[in-house]
Amino acid sequence: MLLPVIWLKNYVDIDFDTRVLADGLTDSGSHVESINNRAENIKNIIVGRIEKITEHPNADKLVICDINVGAKNLIIVTGAKNVFEGALVPVAIEGAFVYGGMEIALTDFRGVNSFGMLCSLEELGFEQSVIPKEDKDGILIFREEYELGSDVLEILDLYDEVIEFEITPNRPDCLSIIGMARETAASFDLELKQPSIVIENEVEDINDYVNGIEIQTENCHRYYSRVLKNVEIKPSPMWLQNALMAAGIRPVSNIVDLTNYVMLEYGQPLHAFDLSDLAGERIIVRDANEGEVLKTLDGVERTLSSSDVVIADGEKSIGIAGVMGGFNSEVKPETKTVLLEGANFDAKSVRLTAKKFGLRTEASNRFEKGIDHNYAMTAVERVCQLAEQIGAAEVVGGNIDVNNVVEETKEVVLRPERARSLLGISLDTETMLNYLNRLDIVSVLEGDVIKSTVPTFRNDILIEADLIEEIGRLYGFNNIVSQPIKGDLTRGTKPRFKNIEKIAKNVLRGIGYNELMTYSFISPKSYDKICLPKDSELRDYVKLINPLGEEYSSMRTTLVPNILDVFSRNLNRQIPEMYGYEFGNTFAKTGNGKSIELMKLVIGFYGEKDFYFLKESVEIVLKNLGIKDVRVERETENTIYHPGRCARLYAGDLELGYIGEIHPDVLDNYDIKKRVYISEINFYEVVELANDNIVYKPLPKYPSINRDLAFVLDSDILLSNVKDIALECSGDLLENFNVFDIYTGDQIGEGKKSVAFSLAFRAPDRTLVD
Repeated sequence: MLLPVIWLKNYVDIDFDTRVLADGLTDSGSHVESINNRAENIKNIIVGRIEKITEHPNADKLVICDINVGAKNLIIVTGAKNVFEGALVPVAIEGAFVYGGMEIALTDFRGVNSFGMLCSLEELGFEQSVIPKEDKDGILIFREEYELGSDVLEILDLYDEVIEFEITPNRPDCLSIIGMARETAASFDLELKQPSIVIENEVEDINDYVNGIEIQTENCHRYYSRVLKNVEIKPSPMWLQNALMAAGIRPVSNIVDLTNYVMLEYGQPLHAFDLSDLAGERIIVRDANEGEVLKTLDGVERTLSSSDVVIADGEKSIGIAGVMGGFNSEVKPETKTVLLEGANFDAKSVRLTAKKFGLRTEASNRFEKGIDHNYAMTAVERVCQLAEQIGAAEVVGGNIDVNNVVEETKEVVLRPERARSLLGISLDTETMLNYLNRLDIVSVLEGDVIKSTVPTFRNDILIEADLIEEIGRLYGFNNIVSQPIKGDLTRGTKPRFKNIEKIAKNVLRGIGYNELMTYSFISPKSYDKICLPKDSELRDYVKLINPLGEEYSSMRTTLVPNILDVFSRNLNRQIPEMYGYEFGNTFAKTGNGKSIELMKLVIGFYGEKDFYFLKESVEIVLKNLGIKDVRVERETENTIYHPGRCARLYAGDLELGYIGEIHPDVLDNYDIKKRVYISEINFYEVVELANDNIVYKPLPKYPSINRDLAFVLDSDILLSNVKDIALECSGDLLENFNVFDIYTGDQIGEGKKSVAFSLAFRAPDRTLVD
């Protein structure tokens, strides 16, 4: 939110520097994003009157202006098309600086010297988004009289700084100038001066103009309206335009600008309807009809559903409640009678509608957070007062107020001793009462407790702790001195699976793998990229209700797409080899409509190593976790992996996961031109089997006996089966079994392979003999 300091001063007497103001509000909980000094590096811009305009003798698109700046006349050449004799304009004289740091100097325009420059609002530092349409394509023409030679920066309030705040969603009351004025008054112990709303003259009666207002939906709590007649639509006074532009809103016309001004002032969105466009001169607030089409103020036709709320007249919808008005009832230059709307809509309904249509407006931003229903009346009355003051319209007598809100007094009890205990400071009760009352939280001491009546604009205060937080932030959390923790503390311990994970990480780093971290949500297309069958259980993923986008709309059921994305990205950046692992949660549906998290470990690489390096890496990790009896069995049905180079991983009878070379079709989908080897392991099963009770044995006293054996086997015999036979036949003497050579060729015949094993035997109590 943008807070012009000059506007804030209407409600709080501030006689200190803006930085002191910003620091004080930050200390009391209002986070300051930035302070914008809009006049910085801009100077010597003064008011001038164009006395005479002549054609440039050597340039068709330029004119020569004779400009009176008070003390003298200047000749200035310009290409602006909106200049005319008698116009008051901002003039940058020689030596002036305009926005962007450009210095103005004497310039020769095709034989004619120009002694300055006429300025547009953009050249004075205003963003294009806030410049009025009539001032967008030319220099600024003042519509009010100013003394020649007077300072333009002062006229446009540019010397006054603007503070940008980050307002948290629980404080919608701070999305207003008065809300921030209240925070300022409370933070600096100043008096808050709210506007005194008085309408001097009222004519006729509203019932002669409006045939009634009905609320036919539960999503509208209050609808307050008044009527303005003899409206004269024209540009707003300069002070009003300055305020809106400083707060980030483009001025449109006086009536529309007043509704925006009061919206910023009180935080209550308002709307003005051209009463002549309302069929039957009536308003109906209702749920939209399914498929109903409404053209909104931005010129877009939107198809509504029954979950949306609309403002309608006797025949048609004329606005989306709380979001945007309709194109068919907007205030136009010829508008003469206006119906003012101050309403209170259901926060959830507005939020869902705004999100569905992608319409984030100033109104929806406030309604969706929940606002005080009492401001519906206050804000409309304030618009009427200001419309009368600037001569924009006459105010019709009376109002129509349909109010379905049941007034309830919300009272919260605070124990001062509890506040002192939680805050850790010795604060007397009188100071606590002072802090709360400064925030307009009416509080009194009754016995040993403080009873606080919560104002309707503070919907975030519900319990005692909320009041304690209010006291703490006004005292200043920065003023609370840090203290060492006292008392007996039970030392926390990590869960067992975290200790097992730490051991595994240390082992993998030691082997040469780098840890990866990726998002838990992936694109549904990822399951196609890894070539999963249509009936694979891994495709039964959890869908996100509010995804960041289609690319992040599913909770992953496997870590393989993530690590392949990482490999693809690194390979595209000319990284020749990469070894990585990730511990990450995957998500699976359960039968009762819920989901569970399953931690998995994925290990993989591309580079010079092969399948056996990956297999050895997995075995080393499991061995260091005390898991023995690890074996692999051939797997040909897993479509992620190469059918002849994939295996299931077992520890005893428990399946741990897969290990293998990724299928070439999958690699093509990720644009990977190298072989990739990946193992995905169900880590919770590993934790279940892990034996972290390490038992040390003395170094062996007796030597080992090594034997190398080679056998010619059928090529389809699994070496793991051979190892099982060796272990079974060797009893406790076999200390190590290793395959060190596999040979196939013409010498041993087709369908055969020669396998060489290295075996180490050792007895703990004797030297073995042959």
